[in-house]
Amino acid sequence: MRIEHAFLFDLDGTLVDSVYQHVLAWKEALDTEGIDLSIWRIHRKIGMSGGLFTNQLLRETGIEITDEKNERLRHLHAEAYRRLGAQIRPLPGASELLQWLSDAKIPFAIATSGRMETAAVNIAALGIDPEAFPVITRDKVKYAKPDPDLFIAAAEALGVAIENSVVVGDAIWDMLAATRCKALGVGLLSGGYGQEELRNAGAIRVYEDPADLLYHIDEVGGRR
Repeated sequence: MRIEHAFLFDLDGTLVDSVYQHVLAWKEALDTEGIDLSIWRIHRKIGMSGGLFTNQLLRETGIEITDEKNERLRHLHAEAYRRLGAQIRPLPGASELLQWLSDAKIPFAIATSGRMETAAVNIAALGIDPEAFPVITRDKVKYAKPDPDLFIAAAEALGVAIENSVVVGDAIWDMLAATRCKALGVGLLSGGYGQEELRNAGAIRVYEDPADLLYHIDEVGGRR
């Protein structure tokens, strides 16, 4: 008897080439609030929960991040990101990978630490119907990555056991979350993290981008 499984995708840096737009949007937001943080430090936090982002920011800068300031930063980031939205493109093979899964009748969902205000920009760039599959955003769960809530909610929306799911992401936060909910983690290099970093965080396989994953789809449970 075949075990029903599913693919649960991160969005930024996994399906769309948007990590550096997020970095620049956060840099603009932080600069507006008078918070000086190097771009490379921002990049290392993309993909984690916004709350954890600001907690780490507090530790690194010593600046008090109040709820009011945190909310301002979030809105400033979203506004800057929407302006950069025209630059965002699907990563190589992303559309083809999702189409292959649809044709193979393998369920999939998107689980992103971004809120819908920014996720909508990425979904539009993908050119896919967001009603055709579950899209779980930060707005729908209590905690975001590296907590596993997003992926658990995505698996539940598909009616598939999380232990039988394959989590595909570009960041260590995705792999840590996958490990915590006993899903299989598959890493992509398209977000800027290295192969060793992703493997150390729990990835069982690492590929270059969605196109490379599709080429090796049989290695991670893809069967027509």
